[in-house]
Amino acid sequence: MAAKKIIGSSVAGTRKETSAPKGFLAVYVGENQKKKQRYIVPVSYLNQPLFQALLSKAEEEFGFNHPMGGLTIPCPEDTFLTITSRIQG
Repeated sequence: MAAKKIIGSSVAGTRKETSAPKGFLAVYVGENQKKKQRYIVPVSYLNQPLFQALLSKAEEEFGFNHPMGGLTIPCPEDTFLTITSRIQG
């Protein structure tokens, strides 16, 4: 899957987000609580060491209580995109 195919959209407080397609999961990325971006990534990323490092950071910060109601990764969006592009390439 190419980096440009990772789908991003703004998270609106009142807008209902659609579920991720089979084989994918939604993650919320960003450092600012009010301005997270929603990305759809393949579940295969869960096995990748670079992505696991992001998950460890999320665990340290949130434990199992993610503020967005879904998996929240507390890192700059550009860092997330750099890491996911390395996983793909």
